[in-house]
Amino acid sequence: MLSPAYQGGRELDIISSIIMGIIEGLTEFLPVSSTGHMILTAHLLGLSEDNESVKTFEVVVQLGAVLAVVVLYWNKFIDMFRFTGGSRPYSRRLNLGHIFLAMVPAVVIGLVFRDWIKAHLFGPETVLYSLVIGGILMIVAERWSRKSERITTHDVDDISYKQAFAVGIFQILALWPGFSRSGSTISGGLFAGVSRVAAAEFTFLVSVPIMIGATGYDLYKSIDHLNGSDFPIFAIGFIAAFIVAMLAIKTFLSILKKLSLTVFAVYRFVLAAVFFIILM
Repeated sequence: MLSPAYQGGRELDIISSIIMGIIEGLTEFLPVSSTGHMILTAHLLGLSEDNESVKTFEVVVQLGAVLAVVVLYWNKFIDMFRFTGGSRPYSRRLNLGHIFLAMVPAVVIGLVFRDWIKAHLFGPETVLYSLVIGGILMIVAERWSRKSERITTHDVDDISYKQAFAVGIFQILALWPGFSRSGSTISGGLFAGVSRVAAAEFTFLVSVPIMIGATGYDLYKSIDHLNGSDFPIFAIGFIAAFIVAMLAIKTFLSILKKLSLTVFAVYRFVLAAVFFIILM
């Protein structure tokens, strides 16, 4: 017997697992909010937002998406732990100091306000608001960066410590489900003078330790709600998220070289309007 999605309602089954795994893989690293999409998708599938099994599943599939980044950027991660050698000195290329500075703001705020965020910001209505506000931020960031002299960094290895910290400040906004980690951090990167592609790659790299820490903690808190029958369903969603995320990351970087964040902002507005009609 599979874990019930909610009392008297649909169960979290293989089809739901695949659908949500695909949605997670597609949206985790795009500036459209994976959390928002997962909440809204679960709602449309008839899965309870309050069911612990569903919440734990959403954590597991996030790890699938994280694994995709680790595989794609394996050499970059190894390079960050190589303190000597290489074509550039450690302090003059992307290193653990940049990752730390980008992580600290969101980690501190997230730990302090975790329970409040879980209680007040996780839900279809708040996601709709953040989709719109996040889209507006992306448009403003794009317009601000249009003057060529404002973008000074085009390679992820050229990001400065100051720019890394600025991206970290904007990452705080991603604690609001629907705002999107990549949407907020790429916008922050543009304001800090980092190109879209470099900011996106930096976002991917920073997301790994943050998401591993956050999802690991959530899994630890949810361990009592798991049972043997959950494993096949969770594994299927994990694999789906991993495969789709690999494809989504490569495609997204190609798109960013040709199109601005405004395209994704418009998508967010349309999505918010559609779900407003459906949910309200």
